[in-house]
Amino acid sequence: MKNNKINIHFLGAAGTVTGSKYLLDTGERKILIDCGLFQGLKELRLKNWEYPPVEVSEIDAVLLTHGHMDHTGYLPRLVKHGFNGPIYGTYPTLDIAKIILNDSAKIQEQEAERANKEGYSKHSPAEPLYDLKDVEKTVPFFKGVPPGQWLPLMKNIKARFQYNGHILGATYIELDVLGKRFVFSGDIGRTNDLLLYPPLKPKKADVLFIESTYGGRFHPEEARALPEIEKLVNKTIERGGSLFIPSFSVERAQLMMLIFWRLLKQNRIPKVQMIMDSPMGANVLELFHRTRDWHRLEDAECDEMCSYFTVVSSYRETMELRSDDKPKIIIAGSGMLTGGRMLNYLETQAQNPNNTLLFVGYQAEGTRGRKLLEGDRELKVYGKTVSFQMEVAEIEGLSAHADHAELLDWLSKVEQKPERIFIVHGEKESAEALQKGIKETYDWGSEIPELYSIESVGTNQNN
Repeated sequence: MKNNKINIHFLGAAGTVTGSKYLLDTGERKILIDCGLFQGLKELRLKNWEYPPVEVSEIDAVLLTHGHMDHTGYLPRLVKHGFNGPIYGTYPTLDIAKIILNDSAKIQEQEAERANKEGYSKHSPAEPLYDLKDVEKTVPFFKGVPPGQWLPLMKNIKARFQYNGHILGATYIELDVLGKRFVFSGDIGRTNDLLLYPPLKPKKADVLFIESTYGGRFHPEEARALPEIEKLVNKTIERGGSLFIPSFSVERAQLMMLIFWRLLKQNRIPKVQMIMDSPMGANVLELFHRTRDWHRLEDAECDEMCSYFTVVSSYRETMELRSDDKPKIIIAGSGMLTGGRMLNYLETQAQNPNNTLLFVGYQAEGTRGRKLLEGDRELKVYGKTVSFQMEVAEIEGLSAHADHAELLDWLSKVEQKPERIFIVHGEKESAEALQKGIKETYDWGSEIPELYSIESVGTNQNN
């Protein structure tokens, strides 16, 4: 007798924002949706080093909603642990994943090398979670899929990837398994976005997994964010400081470039050197040219915007620029200050009160970014503590994540009440706020699963 239920393992982004991983186990087939890295709190980051609570070699396939680190960053570890099946995603998603994984591996190698050289790691020797060779072994498993078309995966199992805004290539995933429609929202984009089109909406969902990053929170209009940025740039430059924007290298870096370029073109900010310091961000700019159907930006506009920026790729250039005190605008990774080039700048520039650190994206619990927003005046960088004197600002209207109202609206086309709704990818307050909103708006019940919990769903097939 065959199994007549599907077990869902919540291996990440349950009770927290990061580490998205959901395993569907039919008894015969195991499919992993997203394969993200835990970020933020140390107790979560340590889980990246642990063997997952499932047998990795038995996973048949991985489906990726989009290319961000918290949805793809664990892939090299998965392969290291014995996974050798296909990894499906849209072509831009796989391009971005390749860029992000190589960048992540390089940073980890550099930080391990620096920790061993300067002796500030508790581990001897310090090692990267994965290296460039591990990434090299992972990429051959990538299999690109077009959006909007059903892909037969296995007997009685098919998948469809649907445009979802958020970043280039991002989708929500519809998975038909033994007669049941599972919908995984991934990260849902904005209704009105300067760079991307509005997300599509699912019409059918027996079992729905919805992100809740901004549950209970409402973004101001993007139009209101631009004058705030203009004011912040002018104030910082007038007092002789520089504006530093820690940015996710995919979509957010390009959006900030577009905003600064437009403000400069309209003579609303002074002409200062503008720098985009991210090899990954530079690669993503090339990707914008190759993915015209996925975004609003015209090729000519993209070229003109890039001509205004100094795009830094070498580490040596970063080390030279970080000691230069002339007023400038610098966009660099990473978005939550968990690593990346921005830390090199802050190591030398954090003590200057004329400078401004501007956050334009979500800051997860436990990250350096969240701590600074909450008022920390010290910053731990490369094993040492530096005094933090910069002005800190945050502008929320530029988030690539749907807010509370947009999350609820994304559900508006679902024709029948889902059997189960799981609220994931959010901290406790956000998840509870979205749960309340879904109940008030649709009168649907929902559940907030715990990390490593297992839920069972019956199938529609007689076995």
